[in-house]
Amino acid sequence: MYKAISAEEAVKIIKSNDKIYLQAAAAAPQVLIDALTARHEELSNVQICQLHTEGKAPYADPKYKDSFHVNSFFIGKNVRHTLKAGNGSYTPVFLSELPLLFKRNIIDLQVAFIHVSIPDRHGYCSLGVSVEATLAAIDNADFVIAQVNKQMPRTHGAGIIHFSEIDAFVECNESLPAHDMVEPSEIETQIGIHVAGLIEDRSTLQMGIGNIPNAVLMRLTNHKDLGLHTEMFSDGVIDLILNDVITGNYKGVNRGRALSTFLMGSQRLYDYVDDNPYIEMRASNYTNNVDIIKQNPKMVAINSAIEVDVTGQVCADSIGGQMYSGVGGQMDFIRGASLSEGGKAIIALPSATKSGISRIVPSLKPGAGVVTTRSHVHYVVTEYGIANLYGKTIKDRVKALVNIAHPDHRETIDKQYFEMIKG
Repeated sequence: MYKAISAEEAVKIIKSNDKIYLQAAAAAPQVLIDALTARHEELSNVQICQLHTEGKAPYADPKYKDSFHVNSFFIGKNVRHTLKAGNGSYTPVFLSELPLLFKRNIIDLQVAFIHVSIPDRHGYCSLGVSVEATLAAIDNADFVIAQVNKQMPRTHGAGIIHFSEIDAFVECNESLPAHDMVEPSEIETQIGIHVAGLIEDRSTLQMGIGNIPNAVLMRLTNHKDLGLHTEMFSDGVIDLILNDVITGNYKGVNRGRALSTFLMGSQRLYDYVDDNPYIEMRASNYTNNVDIIKQNPKMVAINSAIEVDVTGQVCADSIGGQMYSGVGGQMDFIRGASLSEGGKAIIALPSATKSGISRIVPSLKPGAGVVTTRSHVHYVVTEYGIANLYGKTIKDRVKALVNIAHPDHRETIDKQYFEMIKG
């Protein structure tokens, strides 16, 4: 059906000054990445365009700065150092709009590195656990190299491509990066209890991975007929689907299906989604499209933040002026949930960092980015309670947010804010 070649041979197509897109998250094509990095002495100024990727990112080593430059649309841990080292940049973009950067040739891709399942008897491969902007990259890159993996789950939805769309094939048999669920802390559990109390039966959920989303999911076992329309999910939803808590029966779009654009979790998750028609994978310009999201009644968007000021401004991508992650899909879903009939837009975070610094603040740090504006946010939740900000005055917001800050900081926050506005 197709002729496989070695990774070393496949990446010979790469030239200096090329732009390459890497499929994201747990689908990062590690065999191709390693082969490309091995060519560092022959290449200069190759731009690696990517969202968050799991696994190693050897090309991001500053010693290869003349060979490779990392352009992150969402900054993962494995490339975060590149911004300070000078061999990396950050391009702010909503996840819903990332495919447009390729479709409109704002970022002119020469090569796409993708990671797919083995072709079926009709010649179709699946993009597996990550679709996001990969379809747009395939359509607009000059050359497509696929890492064909026997262990890549075959997922249903839009991420199905014919092998004729692929220019070079590299075979492998490797497990995907996996993360087992971690038991939430007492603080995370309390946040989960508060958030779960805001979720009504027949709601549709958007949430990411991590301890707070898992803590919320663990408190939903008695809910009925929930739906899932999210940009990503992990193991926490599996038992809720199996026990008919998440059914999708009352969603406004893709009824009876769980919708996502990428997945990341344990091997159990990858086994569960394999050839499972209940899980529908779509590109991020569909999953994160505000006009589509808002069609789900009682849409609940649950996102986190680095800090929130007492007027409701949410910083989720930087620590002061230092970029940390990215815009991602937070605003896509916050807005979509806000416009949904009965929808709720929720920001959930611990009241303080592990070192005791308050995350509810009088004002954001100098240089901090506002990902979600004070006009967009509805609910802010910490372990100390829920602040409902929607339709509230600034004065009322200050009071509500101070009340859910850590008790050790409440008086100081209140005092500093009023001193600040007095000038």
